[in-house]
Amino acid sequence: MEIAIQDHLIVILEVNMKLLQLKPLSKEYLESIGFYWHTDKDMSNYIDTNVVVLSSQEAQNYANAVNELYDMFVEAGQYIIDNNLFHELNIPFNLVELIKESWENDVHWHLYGRFDLAGGIDNKPIKLIEFNADTPTSLFETAIIQWALLKANDLDDALQFNFIYEALKDNFKRLVTLDKDISNFSQMYEGWNFLFSCIRGNIEEENTTKLLMHIANEAGWNVEFAYIDEVEFSDDGIFYNDSQYQFFFKLVPWEMIATDEPELCEILTSIVKNKQAIILNPAYTLLFQSKGILKILWDLYPNHPLLVETDFKPLNNKKQVEKVTFGREGENVIIYDANMDIISKKDGEYQNYNKVYQEYIEFPTYNGEYYQAGVFFAYEACGLGYRKGDIILDNMSKFVGHIIEE
Repeated sequence: MEIAIQDHLIVILEVNMKLLQLKPLSKEYLESIGFYWHTDKDMSNYIDTNVVVLSSQEAQNYANAVNELYDMFVEAGQYIIDNNLFHELNIPFNLVELIKESWENDVHWHLYGRFDLAGGIDNKPIKLIEFNADTPTSLFETAIIQWALLKANDLDDALQFNFIYEALKDNFKRLVTLDKDISNFSQMYEGWNFLFSCIRGNIEEENTTKLLMHIANEAGWNVEFAYIDEVEFSDDGIFYNDSQYQFFFKLVPWEMIATDEPELCEILTSIVKNKQAIILNPAYTLLFQSKGILKILWDLYPNHPLLVETDFKPLNNKKQVEKVTFGREGENVIIYDANMDIISKKDGEYQNYNKVYQEYIEFPTYNGEYYQAGVFFAYEACGLGYRKGDIILDNMSKFVGHIIEE
């Protein structure tokens, strides 16, 4: 069924799911604002021309769920540290000291992360899939692109659950104030330097890093960008172009630093212990990033309405998903039916990590494609976007914006 609303077309996909057809943003416009990964390898558009339509109550439900989940992750993090469960989460041994050091001092502030969720728009309960807490992607498209899409279609751009930009700006101030009151940031700020860094050759990661740098600059920080191979690390601190930086953001996963650059991992541990710099996201976010924490959460909060059963061994008589503790873009994911026969499988380069088994939760579907919600967290839940794709979402999945019905 299709109905026209405000000169746009709403398509009723299923009983409780709707999409709104919009005119796409031109590639010239996208590139003019720094968005270059708009076309996938098969030449299809990465940004979907439809947006998901949801009610204000559904948007609020996402926010409430993520705020509650974050508190649960904090409790689980403390439990992991208290009970020395780093091995169960596949945490590299050379990161344990740094994780503890960053966890015990509030100055190591968690800047932002993204929760992946099932349900919420299809009259089904919201369920946690995982938490991308260390190096989450899709920030640019969620914070900027979907907002611009509404604006370009003469729709009210305020009709979104999306204040990511403002939340990040405030959170950059909390790096100094460390509390809810950020009004005295300018009095406490002492002109510290903030270096933002990522690896070369990935335009998405570079633009994400530079977006964060721009927001930090608006918040009042002195900022600079450098590729990570240009940065000098020593026990005395972090340096670039003969300047020392007291704050350092790196869009490089902690587990990759630990395994691929163990000497750098040792130096970063020394830097944090000697209070030479604050590194973001903090090392303890790797506890949240590990899918092993999903099993710990289930142990601590059995049958919680926001969780699904997860274990380190296959579940009995249940359709389930096998994941590795540190995997990306759907790699090394297997979906089994209740008899452990394979439904779908995606190979990858993360097969050496430990496995977890999570009860399978169906995503909303239309025309053979699956929709997954992603909610960003920066001190609080602050923005929603969707991805759609195959039953195992991968790097060919599309970004889908949203709009809230008035």
